[in-house]
Amino acid sequence: MNRQLKLWDAIMIVMGSMIGSGIFIVSSDMMRQLGSGWWVIIVWLITAVMTVSAAICYGELSALFPKAGGQYTYLTEVFGKMTGFLYGWSLFTVIQTGTIAAVAVAFGKFTAYLIPELNNAAPLYENGSFKITWIQILAMFVILILTFINTRGVRSGKMIQSFFTSSKIIALILLIIGGIFMIKENHFSENLSYGLNSYQNLKGLGWSDISGGILLGGIAAAMVGSVFSSVAWENVTFIAGEIENPKRNVVRAMVIGTSLVMVLYLLCNYVYLSALSREEIAFAVNDRVAVATAHKILGETGTIIMAVLVMISTFGCVNGIVLSGARVFQRMAKDGLFLKQAIPNNKYEVPEKSLWLQGIWASLLCLSGQYGDLLDMISFVIVLFYMITVFAVIWLRFKQPNLERPYKTLGYPIVPLIYLLIGSAFCILLILYKPQYTWPGFILIILGLPVYWFINKKKTAKIDS
Repeated sequence: MNRQLKLWDAIMIVMGSMIGSGIFIVSSDMMRQLGSGWWVIIVWLITAVMTVSAAICYGELSALFPKAGGQYTYLTEVFGKMTGFLYGWSLFTVIQTGTIAAVAVAFGKFTAYLIPELNNAAPLYENGSFKITWIQILAMFVILILTFINTRGVRSGKMIQSFFTSSKIIALILLIIGGIFMIKENHFSENLSYGLNSYQNLKGLGWSDISGGILLGGIAAAMVGSVFSSVAWENVTFIAGEIENPKRNVVRAMVIGTSLVMVLYLLCNYVYLSALSREEIAFAVNDRVAVATAHKILGETGTIIMAVLVMISTFGCVNGIVLSGARVFQRMAKDGLFLKQAIPNNKYEVPEKSLWLQGIWASLLCLSGQYGDLLDMISFVIVLFYMITVFAVIWLRFKQPNLERPYKTLGYPIVPLIYLLIGSAFCILLILYKPQYTWPGFILIILGLPVYWFINKKKTAKIDS
């Protein structure tokens, strides 16, 4: 592949893929789960440590295997084809495509905030709980138009990514500055006054003290939101084959990009905690805590500005994920683990058919009506694969200590162990206290096993014949 992406482009992909709709919404549920400003900040800090630690660890693997496919390639090289396939299977069925669908629908919903006719229009089709709305059609259109643009070459995709990511970063900074200097009634001290005491109010029926297992479950449930808002940075590893000097620039992009995004997230939450009371954060309409904050700062004008900001953010996020994900499925096809039609590049040197396979499936997920719940539940799967990949750094150090490493994990072995410790605690707490967040992920992975065995059986039959 032609190496057309520079360090700046790679950073834009990291930041653009991370910043979607989550930061504008999830703090509302986090407050309902834990009831204290301190706990909201602590959960975001834990997530920041996790995210940057993982990015540092991935850097060593990206320097060892500077190929397209990224995390799929790392897992395949270190643990074998089955592990790589299960990751790729999960990625195609719901992690990558489901994220594209959910963020595209978020774009549609915030567009409907500005154009109420989209919300008020009768469904195009309705049968029981299943319905097709204009918001879903708009989401599908966004996915397909961005897929088309990305089939026109890396240059087209990277121009959109750089423009929209730069725009939303500038807009977030303006929101933060406005929040710091224009808030009339500051609630920050009030929200911190609860200290490390924890409370829960999931249905608006009043706050109740929580501790022990309920508190641990609340922390895990709150982290589902912050973790999901902080994933997708590894998308840059999927297109390592198209980045200049990937042994150096991929790790730099991941560490710089994740660090900057997590700082922005923490500052956004400072603004939320300053502009709104505990109840206003926890029960913002449709969890749109950022819109509620903007309304406090600038009135109705602020809500329009925030809706436009989220539209910019989600549009750029969808583009970043569309741009990078198709490279994994092309890599899998070359390994005989995906449809062979995904292999060839078009005249623009991009995997056009892989892009369309991803785009069409993501569009269909827009119609499912259940992608949002499923995405919440697979945060467990995402962290599980992150942990396996981070563990690969330690495993390779033992198995191949003399392997030439262009970049070594900063703070090894402490940094990978920190991630594994926090990730394990997160997964165990979900299994114990919030099993509804874990069993769909287990089922998803298990469903990949018969598919993998079927593919290998067909390959063996061809060789024998």
